[in-house]
Amino acid sequence: MKYYSLNFNSKEVSFLEAVVNGLAPDRGLYFPKEIPKLPESFFANIQDLNDAEIAYEAIAPFVGDAIPSDILKNIVSDTLNFEFPLVPITDNVSSLELFHGPTMAFKDVGARFMARCLAYFNSLETAKKVTILVATSGDTGGAVADGFYDVEGIDVVILYPKGKVSPIQEKQLTTHGKNITALEVDGVFDDCQDMVKTAFIDPEYEDKIRLTSANSINIARWLSQMFYYFITYKKLAAQSKPIVFSVPSGNFGNLCAGLVAKLMGLPINHFIASTNVNDTVPRFLETGTYDPLKSVPTISNAMDVGEPSNFIRIQKLFNNDFQKLKKVMSGFRFTDSETKKAMKSIFEISDYISDPHGAVGYLGLQEFLEEHPDHLGVFLETAHPIKFAEIVEKTLKIELPIPQQIKSIMKKEKKSTPIQDYADLKAFLLDRVS
Repeated sequence: MKYYSLNFNSKEVSFLEAVVNGLAPDRGLYFPKEIPKLPESFFANIQDLNDAEIAYEAIAPFVGDAIPSDILKNIVSDTLNFEFPLVPITDNVSSLELFHGPTMAFKDVGARFMARCLAYFNSLETAKKVTILVATSGDTGGAVADGFYDVEGIDVVILYPKGKVSPIQEKQLTTHGKNITALEVDGVFDDCQDMVKTAFIDPEYEDKIRLTSANSINIARWLSQMFYYFITYKKLAAQSKPIVFSVPSGNFGNLCAGLVAKLMGLPINHFIASTNVNDTVPRFLETGTYDPLKSVPTISNAMDVGEPSNFIRIQKLFNNDFQKLKKVMSGFRFTDSETKKAMKSIFEISDYISDPHGAVGYLGLQEFLEEHPDHLGVFLETAHPIKFAEIVEKTLKIELPIPQQIKSIMKKEKKSTPIQDYADLKAFLLDRVS
């Protein structure tokens, strides 16, 4: 499989090169030259396969010969060492819990898969030491820190917006030490993301630092998020009803991966982009005009993204055909007040505790099911409620038990370096190699 830049000014590269580079030299996102179709027999016999076997069949065409099949199978199996429970809320609505990994967020899947791919690439004689530069609006930082912690030959530098991640999220990305460094940016997530993108095209790093990204702009992070859509379909297929996924969306890598799965043949009928008031994509789906705005802070902070990087990939999947996209994807936006009401409603209906992001997904699903009651609806619960304990406990008037892995992190000392702008980031990176 070859990958090309969506800015169309860089040469095609292999899976290995795309993962290691992160972003193309022309600052474009890498995109697969083709979206492979899986045979109908795969879906007909999916019940006979375990999770790792399903995920391997989904990702193998994108990896090609960059990783030997036996090693790729081990990478996939090691990535998926936790479950993705599907929890019923009502007769036709379920929560897909993606927070049972080590950092209790859906991004554990992509971070673990990418870390293992890079570790393999780094073991090759041609590989050089890599510095991973990543921006986070919440959970990405913790997942990347955990996934790459103490991996030989890889340094990780995480940029996060000061005061705009939860206390637990901050602890998860600032307490590792060793090869993990956290930079606290006086700004919002979009500022962090812009700095990362600028660094990738800065010629002063050439021959000094090999940079790559572990955000969902990296194809290994992005594409591996297909895994849980395939795995969840296996659980629902026997019901023989159309399936709709509602995805809480910020940078849109997760939803984009689901759409790739659909184009590969996965029988998902529809997707919902559920956002908070940072609603660039829902507005686009209403008007046909893409008009990104500066992000504003909300209680669902991981979705506080004004200009989602991966939406260009979504548009490319449908060859920029607005009508084709609208047939398979709807968009809805919700306020913090509506999000809190949804958290209460879910709790009253089923005693289920959702985090603010899952509640936004639930709201989007309800909007869709009002007009399509024949569908089976799944909303993604992307992070454990404990990561947003203050808002969850205050809204539901409960006290959350603290999982052991969170207890151990909260006792650790925060270590971060404050920066103001790209000049600070550049000075920091060059100082490390001087």
